Amino acid sequence: MDQPSIVELVDVVRAFLEQRAMPELKGHTAFHARVAANALGIVSRELTLGPGAAIEEQKRLATLLGHQGPLEELNRELCRQIREGTIGLEKAGLKEHLDLTTRDKVRIDQPTYSGLRQAPKG
Repeated sequence: MDQPSIVELVDVVRAFLEQRAMPELKGHTAFHARVAANALGIVSRELTLGPGAAIEEQKRLATLLGHQGPLEELNRELCRQIREGTIGLEKAGLKEHLDLTTRDKVRIDQPTYSGLRQAPKG
């Protein structure tokens, strides 16, 4: 491949901000550079971890709801059923689905969050 991937580009820009730019910056500019570097970290993790997490989430939702569909529609249906009380934590697999989905989202957004390591699995 003769071009860097999107993930590689994002990671290089993030590394530049963290290793070269931020040590030279002060005050609000340093803060905004840190925010930008954190945002690029989220983008990188979303690009690498997000697709697999979405596939697994969609599979779990299809099993829970008993039919296939786009992830967004399945999520809307699950929310509606929870809101209406037609599905609850007594439904086999719902608690595990919510736990796994939350863990995947936290792994992307805040991978160093201490609760991610401490929370019981399942």
